[in-house]
Amino acid sequence: MKDLYTTGEAAEICRVSQQTIIRCFDAGRLEGFRVPGSRFRRIPRQSLVKFMKDNKIPLDAIESGKRKVLIVDDDAEIVELIVDVLERDGRFETKTASSGYEAGMATEKFRPELILLDYMLPDVNGNIVCQAIKSNPEFENIKIIIVSGVVKQDEIAQLLKSGAEGFIRKPFDVTELTGKITEVLMMK
Repeated sequence: MKDLYTTGEAAEICRVSQQTIIRCFDAGRLEGFRVPGSRFRRIPRQSLVKFMKDNKIPLDAIESGKRKVLIVDDDAEIVELIVDVLERDGRFETKTASSGYEAGMATEKFRPELILLDYMLPDVNGNIVCQAIKSNPEFENIKIIIVSGVVKQDEIAQLLKSGAEGFIRKPFDVTELTGKITEVLMMK
């Protein structure tokens, strides 16, 4: 469960445009703060809940309790397996992408808390995707776990240096996968 939201995340939860959230923030109707030295706004969870109650916005989107996981892999069978495992677990809401481009679009729309990222995508390698996500201030809190079967030890070290929080080798054990996801989501 997140304690702090961007204006984009708040907009998605409230099912309104990001501009509406920004206007309410700037008018003082939605409490929060600006990130020092930038134009970015952050909204604490309790302020967002109060705003939603005051404006009769249903709280189901913020209180679902499910963790958002984006699965990025071009192997349809792997994607199907991971989605099945996470949905049956009950703690996760999932979306999928099969390329670096789709991953970028899905990250923007879905705002996942964690991305399971295949290292070898058809259009780009996982290192580039990892760096792109981690270099965007709006996505700095997204956790990334690289999933691959063809990565050498020095490449794993480079991925972790690029911002990935974890690595899982294919083929993987589903218990290991859910354990790693839970462990990484608990990291600050």
